[in-house]
This record gives sequence, C-alpha cells and structure tokens, in this order.
Amino acid sequence: MCGRFAMDTETDELIKEFVARGGELRDWRPSYNVAPTEESAIVRERVHDGEASREIEGAAWGLKPSWAKPGGPAPINARLESVATNGLFRRAFAQKRCIVPMNGYYEWQATPGGKQPYFIHGPESLLAAAGLYEVRKEGDDWAVSFTVITREAADASGEVHDRMPVFLTEDVWSQWLDPRPVEARDEKDELLAMLDRASLAVAHTITTYPVSKRVNNARDTSVAKDDPTLIAPITL
Repeated sequence: MCGRFAMDTETDELIKEFVARGGELRDWRPSYNVAPTEESAIVRERVHDGEASREIEGAAWGLKPSWAKPGGPAPINARLESVATNGLFRRAFAQKRCIVPMNGYYEWQATPGGKQPYFIHGPESLLAAAGLYEVRKEGDDWAVSFTVITREAADASGEVHDRMPVFLTEDVWSQWLDPRPVEARDEKDELLAMLDRASLAVAHTITTYPVSKRVNNARDTSVAKDDPTLIAPITL
C-alpha cells in the first residue's frame, strides 16, 4: 500500500514538469511526510472552452465521492486489480483520473526495536503515481480529494511491503490524464493494461533505504514536515 509519501517539489517546478497551469495551491506547502487527510498536489486535465488543459490542484488525500455520506470511508488507496469495477472508484476511473507527484513513499518493517521506516524512490527526483480524484460540495466550497492506485509490489519495493503505488512513465501521462470518459469495456481494459506495463517498467528502477523513525508519527508537531533529513538514509 501507500500510506505516507514525500512531496517537496515547489509549485513552479511541478508546473514545468507536467506542463500544467497553476491551480488552487495557495495553502499547500511541500512536505516530506504527507499523511492521509492532508493536502498535496495532484495533476489533472480538464476541458476549458472546448480545449483540454492540465492543472496543478491541491487535494485532500482520501477519496470522498460526491454521493458518499458524511463520515463514510475515504480510501487513500485503490487496488489496480479492482479499480475499474469497485463501486467506490468505478466512476472516477472512468472520468476523473489524475497524477499524484511524489519524491518517494514510506513503508515499514516490524523489528524487535519497533517499526523501522524505509524510503522507497526512483532514480529521478519525481515520481508520477496514478491516482483518481473526486469533487464534492462542502458548504459554500468545492473540495477536491484523491486516492493512489496500488498494485502487487515488484523488485526492490517488494523487499519492504507487498503493495506499491502504480507509477507512470512519462510517455503515458497524456493517455492517463485524458478527460474524455472511458465507458467501453475494451477501453477500460486497455487503460488497465497500460497501468500494468508502465508500473512494472518503473518498478525496475525503484530502490529503498532505511530512514529515521522520526517519520513514524506524522502528527508529531516537534518534527518539521519540511525537514529534508526525514528522507536521508541511515545505517541500521
């Protein structure tokens, strides 16, 4: 699974990386320890005046569809194996796909001394995880939320946990972000096959190393989320 990740890239760098417009990111701050319910950046494609364009948007981690009841589930992950058919994700998979940029993510191993965190990352500074988003009215505002699609882990990521995010290669960004609804079974199957191929290609580049246990408690206010040493490798 993916239950915590790092996102330290500044907004202008994200815009350049994904060739996107600026979005509603006034309150978003880079974080080396993004936790569920917290806001992070997503990249989505929308149609304006008949033309599709990419946007950087701030969104809460934990998908809340517009039809969901208050207090209901807000899943942070969606399984690749069932994302196209599961009732929680089916509509978003068909028409609200996004990219969740991250520098890497954390997983934990149980040890006699407690849970040991590991930082899992690629050779480049930025990874593009496949995600889904939803928009719902909350009071007078529109709230955007997202979930990260996961799959069975492969290569180095499987050394720590049996699930990993579905990461995209740059050549499939446009296909994944295409805002046109995908309804036909063969179109959905094609998207799923693409996710499988691309994520396996990225998985071959993934590496992992242990990091400080300071990341274990994301609510610990004594640990600054913008501290880059949170992802610094340590020796066990």
